[in-house]
Amino acid sequence: MKSQNTILTAILTLSLLFGTASVSQAQTESTETNNNFAHLEQPLHLKILVTLGGLGLIGAEVWWFLFSKTKSQKAITNQGIQELEIIVDGGYKPHRVVVQAAQPVRLIFFRKDPSSCLEKVLLPDFYKALDLELNQRTSVEFTPTEAGEYTFHCGMNMFRGVVEVQESNQKNA
Repeated sequence: MKSQNTILTAILTLSLLFGTASVSQAQTESTETNNNFAHLEQPLHLKILVTLGGLGLIGAEVWWFLFSKTKSQKAITNQGIQELEIIVDGGYKPHRVVVQAAQPVRLIFFRKDPSSCLEKVLLPDFYKALDLELNQRTSVEFTPTEAGEYTFHCGMNMFRGVVEVQESNQKNA
């Protein structure tokens, strides 16, 4: 992801550099040949509309990247196994799973998205890799021994989720 951002930054920098050079050259040529450009004044309501549209788009992006994610969901214990279903559809829902340490966990992935990126899910900290069939449930079981955050992700590492392992409650045991 960092290399993609670096490449994108380099391309944008070069395009801005060449763009300003060609604008400067065009301005020099136009001032030599013709100084009769007509100034077009835009109506105030159009300027306000464009500004509000831009602010609305910025607000939508902030909401999408910061606030649209699903909240964490705690696994439910069923016959001694903490269990939770994760819907795989354009990502993982929920993308954050809360479980207790030192108790078995079963995550059930239900893949709805046909994209090839989401065909596989990897849990590297637990040495697990699953092939997810379309419109089928696939489960994985593991027992986290220590509290912490453990990521899981698709085969291309584009979509990610987190298993948040909390210290085990000795009162409930």
